[in-house]
Amino acid sequence: MQQLRVLYCCIFAKKLINKLPNSSFISMNEKFPNIINQDGEAINYGKIYSDELSSLIFTELSNKISWVNETVVMFGKEITTKRKVAFYANEGISYTYSKNTKQPLQWIPAIEQVKLAIEQFTQQKYNACLLNYYHNGNEGMGWHADNEKEIIPNSSIASVSLGASRKFSFKHRVSKEVISVILENGSLIEMKGEIQKHWLHALPKSLKVTAPRINLTFRQMRAL
Repeated sequence: MQQLRVLYCCIFAKKLINKLPNSSFISMNEKFPNIINQDGEAINYGKIYSDELSSLIFTELSNKISWVNETVVMFGKEITTKRKVAFYANEGISYTYSKNTKQPLQWIPAIEQVKLAIEQFTQQKYNACLLNYYHNGNEGMGWHADNEKEIIPNSSIASVSLGASRKFSFKHRVSKEVISVILENGSLIEMKGEIQKHWLHALPKSLKVTAPRINLTFRQMRAL
């Protein structure tokens, strides 16, 4: 744990950013591009952690997080997902989606250190984090928007990817335009503005992906 803290501190002090990912899905015209370019923002910061540090964080989260399989209601039926989830937040915050209310777990150092690093990049403050553990490409997430009543409208949602590289897609609600980006190990993408109103997003399944992935989405939420 001490080694992990030292490495985190190095990230904070030097603000290291590895080269941005090469992707056939988008064109990198600026350092941190808004990849949707209209009706909101999706800022792609690329890889903010080295592979070595990403591996350390992945292992720490795998072992320290209180992972549970999620029960959701889809098409009127209750199902248990293969992916595992966990919800950490400040006291007084709960999160309801798919007719399932999550009460927050208390923050642990492994998540707090990542949160502090992300806040350096986005210049935002977050009070909640939803984590997903995808065992392989057979597990994904369909089209949806993060627009639940507990989330502050138009606020920043910062998403960190650790482990297997996965395609992440946006679809405009009206034009049906689809824009995709590859989220690599140690990468960060931020959604903010009216993106949740005008766009859906998804993590498509892929039989080519055999390794696990952990995703942390840091959020700005209000107590209801």
